[in-house]
Amino acid sequence: MNQLFILRATIQWDQVEGRSYLRHIPALKGLDSIDFSSPVTFFVGENGTGKSTLLEAVAVAYGFNPEGGTKNYRFSTYDSHSGLYSAIKLIKGYRRAEGGYFLRAESFYNVATKEMEYTDPRHPSQRYHDRSHGESFMSLLQRWLGSTGVFLFDEPEAALSPQRQLALLAEIYHSAGRGSQFIIATHSPILLAIPGAAILTFDDGLVRPCSYEETSSYQITKMFLNDRERMLRELLSDPE
Repeated sequence: MNQLFILRATIQWDQVEGRSYLRHIPALKGLDSIDFSSPVTFFVGENGTGKSTLLEAVAVAYGFNPEGGTKNYRFSTYDSHSGLYSAIKLIKGYRRAEGGYFLRAESFYNVATKEMEYTDPRHPSQRYHDRSHGESFMSLLQRWLGSTGVFLFDEPEAALSPQRQLALLAEIYHSAGRGSQFIIATHSPILLAIPGAAILTFDDGLVRPCSYEETSSYQITKMFLNDRERMLRELLSDPE
């Protein structure tokens, strides 16, 4: 039996305006639904392929604040999210999540600021602004991954060193083993290596499953590390 919290996300295209730019994103316009069968699902693809747009829509449809945080966060500094969430229908599992978090690298500063306003004597602020970007990212993630819940991360590697990405890989793996569910948009070949994760690529104009070795993040990183000098020569040579 599938014990995940989110089993399927369906896009009801009749709820999307005819002139919406969403209808012109190749990978999304032909997508009707996504089934989730693994505790960890990755969205991968080049910039602009729609992976963050879909992740955001699923997060907001599940009840998270568009800029990130827990379900208790309710604020807006700038409404940049698409209207796709209103066309998303989620099929949920029978289990009830203890917690959860929506992490967006681009709006983490705003969330960290609001965290200071939402505190009280029983729940003191973690004062994320007093730490480096990477340290505050990692501290927040480690804090929330102690609960069993739904976690949606948009490019969590953005502030993390390779060593911290390895630490996050382990945190996600163990949290998933305790019953949490993760949906993550990433370019990190380190995080993508989590054993048993499902990987969906948004490249080539459609959303489809792919192997770790098929991802461009893996292929380009491997190519560079295996033949750095040749790649640098080609990249840095004077244009004809």
